[in-house]
Amino acid sequence: MTQSPRYTPLVQSLPATVPFVGPETAERASGHHFTARLGANENTFGPSPRAIAAMAAAAQDVWMYGDPENHDLRGALAAHHGVTPDHIVVGEGIDGLLGYLVRLVVEPGDAVVTSDGAYPTFNFHVAGFGGLLHKEPYIGNHEDPEALLARAAEVQPKLLYVANPDNPMGSHHPGTVIADMAARLPEGVLMVLDEAYIDLAPPGTEARIDADDPRVIRFRTFSKGYGMAGLRVGYAIAAPGLVSAFNKVRNHFGMGRIAQAGALAALADQDWLAHVRNEVATSRDRLTVIAHDNGLTPLPSATNFVTIDCGANGDFARAVVRELAARGIFIRMPFVAPHDRCIRVSCGPAALMDKFAAALPKALAAARG
Repeated sequence: MTQSPRYTPLVQSLPATVPFVGPETAERASGHHFTARLGANENTFGPSPRAIAAMAAAAQDVWMYGDPENHDLRGALAAHHGVTPDHIVVGEGIDGLLGYLVRLVVEPGDAVVTSDGAYPTFNFHVAGFGGLLHKEPYIGNHEDPEALLARAAEVQPKLLYVANPDNPMGSHHPGTVIADMAARLPEGVLMVLDEAYIDLAPPGTEARIDADDPRVIRFRTFSKGYGMAGLRVGYAIAAPGLVSAFNKVRNHFGMGRIAQAGALAALADQDWLAHVRNEVATSRDRLTVIAHDNGLTPLPSATNFVTIDCGANGDFARAVVRELAARGIFIRMPFVAPHDRCIRVSCGPAALMDKFAAALPKALAAARG
């Protein structure tokens, strides 16, 4: 007799979906390998050579579990940010930490506020724990702080999510806007401030918010500026009480020895991070030129990608994405109208930009034809 597990009613109600379809999945489906991987906002300039050496050295000790307290990494992060280790929690990327946070505070039916079209993995976790998402549209190409605060005052959510800089549009608000937003949160609302791209943003983007402020938790990552997306190391800065609560639900052995060693060495090499910032800025300029050369409109970017307005609708942008994929170029696009008129292209070295530049005119012609 075939018998399925007795799933919870919540799990039974969820769609069989994932937030992102990976490039590997697309390659398997098409039978072709991408020659330019420019869709996942990975840092194609790579990690610090010191981080690579540290990970290689740590590999010989991989028979041992990693330190479940992440003691050395938390200490180094605390020193870097001018806080105490009690203000730092480390986890399996921002994605993993978002899942832990939602588990900590969201029960079925609890309200959560976010922007329509913002980072879908957060929504994935909220739905997975039965939260009720309330979404506000962007204002132009930016998340709308005033609309988010107004909705929060209306529905009294457990969480209010905002990213600065933003994905998928690449836009940003000055840090003063985000700090003012935190100061005006309704009582009992926790701001989830996703700062995945902050290491690549212009000066003044980082909000000055006291780490002891119980109204805000800020998320950072080693995936973007530090170039270690495959390592899955993220961290959060929050008041000690909230950080301590993560110990009730987190995977205490989620960070392996190699991951801890690599992140520690990457953090210590700020010269490499500065080098990456310069490379990203050069690549953003190149993508801007490529877009203009093809009659498209690049949007200002505070990240390691450029969102490009294709000047039509979502169907046309999806056709451009398909035609680029057929030519070996992996990119992505925003998925909510009106932003789905755009495509989104990750920065990269000159050789990858050359491949994108060569394929784009042909992809546009095919999409129009």
